[in-house]
Amino acid sequence: MSRLLLFPATARVETRRGIPQLTIAGCGLQELAEQYGTPLYLYDQATLEEAVERYRAALRAHYPAPAGLTYAGKAYLSLAMAQWAAAQELWLDCTGAGELAIAAAAKVPREQVLVHGVNKSAEDLRAALRHAGTLVVDNLPELHRVLEFSRSGERLPALWLRLRPGIAVATHAHIQTGQEDSKFGMSREEAAEAVHLCLEHNLPLNGLHFHQGSHFHDPAPLRAALDGALDFAAAMRTEYGWLPEHLSPGGGWGVAYHEAALPHPPVETYVQLVSEHLSAICRERSLPLPRLHLEPGRSIVARAGVAVYRVGTVKRTASRRWLLLDGGLADNPRPALYGARYSALPVIRPERPPAGPAWLGGPYCESGDVLIEGIPLPDVQEGEFIAVPVSGAYQLSMGSNYNGARKPAVLWLRDGEAHLVQRRETPDDLLRRDLPLEHKFLHR
Repeated sequence: MSRLLLFPATARVETRRGIPQLTIAGCGLQELAEQYGTPLYLYDQATLEEAVERYRAALRAHYPAPAGLTYAGKAYLSLAMAQWAAAQELWLDCTGAGELAIAAAAKVPREQVLVHGVNKSAEDLRAALRHAGTLVVDNLPELHRVLEFSRSGERLPALWLRLRPGIAVATHAHIQTGQEDSKFGMSREEAAEAVHLCLEHNLPLNGLHFHQGSHFHDPAPLRAALDGALDFAAAMRTEYGWLPEHLSPGGGWGVAYHEAALPHPPVETYVQLVSEHLSAICRERSLPLPRLHLEPGRSIVARAGVAVYRVGTVKRTASRRWLLLDGGLADNPRPALYGARYSALPVIRPERPPAGPAWLGGPYCESGDVLIEGIPLPDVQEGEFIAVPVSGAYQLSMGSNYNGARKPAVLWLRDGEAHLVQRRETPDDLLRRDLPLEHKFLHR
């Protein structure tokens, strides 16, 4: 059953209570859904750690200098995920004061915290100064604000400059970041001015960063971007005697969301190209090898996550069988935003033969609230649970309270145990920020 390959590494079909059902890490999804309710998100620790080890093994095999991994918090961040990343000795990429607060609550060591952001506020920068070991500077105005903090006696983290490589990877236009007219990063001329400013004022500049896009499957465009970054480094050596100790070509390696995308190119394909091409460029230009930093988010966490929904209504129209779920757009906006294509299996008797195509829709007041279109599924009945794999990245982190939706509970699974790491929101949570209008505004 090829769909099962999309699920976490520990996923199995096991007989529980006399009925075959999906299990993850030895936990039955039927029992979890009944106990914790739905929508329900599950994260499998073994799959997370398997993904990290694949990256580390590929770096050991192909990059002859020190290298590290930075978990991209934007994919999914919670207190538990930040704690796990710190325990794995990953760096943690945070964007803004909110994610930095999570990192601080998880006691992530300062030297493992890296900060991104295209338009960091004063609050974001102050939080970075308190909690981060590295700050990636996106633009010259931001660098001038950092300089003002320095002049006031603030301790600065290490600084990296974000280059705009002028080359994007092949992915959806909404998640391309490297093109010349991107909102992210600095042109070569701006970055050269930034290097001069840092050296002139003795700012702790020690790295370069660029990013070309998210969820790409062919690493070839990274060659030209690496060429450009190392050409820039060589020019800075000639002009200022400065070289980056650290280089990050970002991340964004894709995953298979649907069985039609299997087999997906392994992370080794991506790591090998980056490592070997960077090594070759440095030899050609007589440059020392920098410490290489990769920023995998999606390709570490996506497959580790599974969303479980309950079918509330089965509805037939002239040409469609609708399975209407208790979640969708509010916890997973990716199909509406990017046309993302997912797969699914029923939790009970998942190997039943299909009874034809089904459209999986959510409960929200939007025609675009369709999670999956035309997927072959068995004769699923009202009340059954449906499991959607590869749900670990850019779903909960991009979710909303649309139509008063309450964010789902999240369980962390390991060795037959399920741990609640995020409780389900309640109606009281939705009202927690609200203040009533004074009486004078209600009557004239």
